[in-house]
Amino acid sequence: MKKRIAVLTICFGLLLSCSKEDDLSNVSGTGSSIANNKKPTGSSANDLLSDNTFKSTVVELVYVVGFEPTTAAINNFVAFLEARTYKPGGISVIKRAIASPGNAPYTNEEIAAIEDANRTKYNTANQIAIWAFFADGQSTSDTSTSVILGTAYRNTSFVIYEKTVQGLSDSPFEPNRTLLETTVITHEFGHILGLTNLGTALQSNHEDTAHAKHCNVNSCLMFWSSETGNGIGNMVSGGSAPQLDAQCIADLRANGGK
Repeated sequence: MKKRIAVLTICFGLLLSCSKEDDLSNVSGTGSSIANNKKPTGSSANDLLSDNTFKSTVVELVYVVGFEPTTAAINNFVAFLEARTYKPGGISVIKRAIASPGNAPYTNEEIAAIEDANRTKYNTANQIAIWAFFADGQSTSDTSTSVILGTAYRNTSFVIYEKTVQGLSDSPFEPNRTLLETTVITHEFGHILGLTNLGTALQSNHEDTAHAKHCNVNSCLMFWSSETGNGIGNMVSGGSAPQLDAQCIADLRANGGK
């Protein structure tokens, strides 16, 4: 029991952990539409937030068989998009399963290659497309004391290490799976929306100097939680995922969002 609690302390400390926002935008692709979905993380923040160019959003949600996110977490993600982006044409989710790529744990380059081999939705004249992949393995960046739960690695692409998420949830002394999934999904998408200072300009000085591209407000969704777990109890208390703080919302609004 003591060992389990110690492990959980580490895991809670990494509830919002994400690898650095890796720039995999140089991965080759054919066609201008495909290239437009292979830009650096945060570079399409205004396109996602506003309706200046794109009137609707489609989320291509792909998961490995056996690692489907909960319906509630997907609904929470859509609600997050609806609350922060202007898309009068609506937000739709296309969900499907694929067989295991069979090469876990995954490097960031392997995650990008899985997207390249399986993605079917790209930007069109009026619709912007998002790729969300739920993996059946861990990140190669995991260590004995830290784990990666998700990574935003292109302007419209992110991965959730669902096997890791499932291993840290829905058991005694662990968070609810929907709560953990919602937190990680929305945190990673916050980076795609340009937070914090990652393509969406700061309206106030709230970037964490010790953890770049994260908010320094410890109750904010975009806060980088330390490995000791300080502040995590407050973030997941009450049975709901942490929300963006007022400063992050102000940044989004100034860049075309709600």
